[in-house]
Amino acid sequence: MIEKQFKKYLIYPIIILVIFSFLIGLIVGQQKATDDFRKKESIERSKNNGNLLFGILGIKNDEKSLKDEGVDFDLFWEVWNSIKKDYLNKKNISDKQLFYGSLKGMVASLEDPYSVFLEPEKAKEFYQDLQGDFEGIGAELGIKKNILTVIAPLSDYPAEKAGIKAGDQIYKIDNLDTTNMILEEAVNKIRGKNGTQVVLTIKRNDFLEFKEITITRAKIHIQSVKLEPIENHKEIAYLKIRQFNENIKSEFREAINKILSQEEKPKGIIIDLRNNPGGLLDASVDIANYWLPRDIVVVKEKFDGQEKEYKTLDNPILDKFQTIILINQGSASASEIFAGALQDYKKATIVGERTFGKGCVQKVEDLRGGSMLKLTIADWLTPLGRRINDKGIDPDIKIEMTPKDYEQDKDPQMEKAIELIDDKIKNK
Repeated sequence: MIEKQFKKYLIYPIIILVIFSFLIGLIVGQQKATDDFRKKESIERSKNNGNLLFGILGIKNDEKSLKDEGVDFDLFWEVWNSIKKDYLNKKNISDKQLFYGSLKGMVASLEDPYSVFLEPEKAKEFYQDLQGDFEGIGAELGIKKNILTVIAPLSDYPAEKAGIKAGDQIYKIDNLDTTNMILEEAVNKIRGKNGTQVVLTIKRNDFLEFKEITITRAKIHIQSVKLEPIENHKEIAYLKIRQFNENIKSEFREAINKILSQEEKPKGIIIDLRNNPGGLLDASVDIANYWLPRDIVVVKEKFDGQEKEYKTLDNPILDKFQTIILINQGSASASEIFAGALQDYKKATIVGERTFGKGCVQKVEDLRGGSMLKLTIADWLTPLGRRINDKGIDPDIKIEMTPKDYEQDKDPQMEKAIELIDDKIKNK
């Protein structure tokens, strides 16, 4: 009797527990459904915001194509949503900042130092560079063997005056490690307002240890072409080309007109491309046209198994001059195209050291909102098919500049160029 009574009383708590569990499960289920709905709604809202931003920049969001490749684009929006919801300083982060950051990361995943996404402000600075005006230290940078490297310090500007040389490897910028730093980020950190300072920690082949060099930034205006007399050598014209920017065509034409208008015309020309980081492809083709006949290939672009040729458009006016081109490891890009073309056609003798080896083509695409994409799309080849990228242009006559030469203001490369022209004039 007691046992039956006990079972009777025991069954009530069990029933109550089952009912309670059912109610809890129902509530949790409803909450989960609500959370899932809110999460989905939030992702959809983020997608709509993101699609709006995609639209602003003129980029198509083809989700079907992504899914076909096994990419779940919802992951992007989940990360986006988590940042917007939980990031400590989320109030300071705008949608545009997040979106531009994601595009930078996408381009950086190519692991190509010359491909970069630029926000509107940086895109504006890029075009200012082409016009030859900006504030900084006056040096062209590149990535060589995964190390931030000085391609060329610009003549008479802060970097060169502080002792920076072509080939210097930069390991720190104001104590910030440059390992895995993309090129655009490094350039932005080195640049700054006129009068401010930046400290670069560099390594050089003849240094026993790392060296810190403090550089005071300045306003940089690049004069593309400089015509200078050579003492005791009126028969030789000396042209220093600093950069193949937007100004070079008019400046080069003006310099050549001065040379050709002299009563006693020079018989030889020295073109100094040392520490010239390059610039515009079209500019290098135009300048090569002064030596090469009409309809001659100056450079080839190789992409996807195809080739595109860039040819001269006019008749040459300097092809009869004895021409020497000076190069070093700071000569890059358009400088290498120009030197390689004249070398292939034997229109000039190349003197100095092997060039930097920056021989790939970047397409510059203006995007909506003022942003810009610089994307590597092809390799450059000389007219005879020599690949420039990572290989550079070897001189016909190798003459190195030693640290002792710099200290004593000696220029054995220039001396050799003068000697060669003098010999050719005498033996002509």
